[in-house]
Amino acid sequence: MHMQRMEIVQVYKCFCDVQRLRILNLLKDGPLCVCHLVEILDSDQVKISKQLRYMKELGMVEDERVAQWKVYRLADATNPLLQKNLKCLQDCYGESIEFNKDIRKRSAVTARMQRENAACAQAISA
Repeated sequence: MHMQRMEIVQVYKCFCDVQRLRILNLLKDGPLCVCHLVEILDSDQVKISKQLRYMKELGMVEDERVAQWKVYRLADATNPLLQKNLKCLQDCYGESIEFNKDIRKRSAVTARMQRENAACAQAISA
């Protein structure tokens, strides 16, 4: 289901959970495979998939199957409502150890996958 426009209630429903905020924070820099999110967030696949499914129902993220991997990205990264709220979060969490750690881990995980020429790394750049 592709949302034509994003409603403010959808944004805030998504923003009312720390793990979903962490996922949004990671996806703002580009798409990630579920396996990347699991590793970065140090959580299990079922929990991450449940959050992603909920975020997809709200129209915040979309997925694409690339081979056996599921790649997620922000559904409408250009939506002004989403952008303003993500910017606000980025400003608020600029000093957050957890959010900064997630971004550093994202860089390390994606760089390692690229170096190893992992197939899932190819999926996020496809």
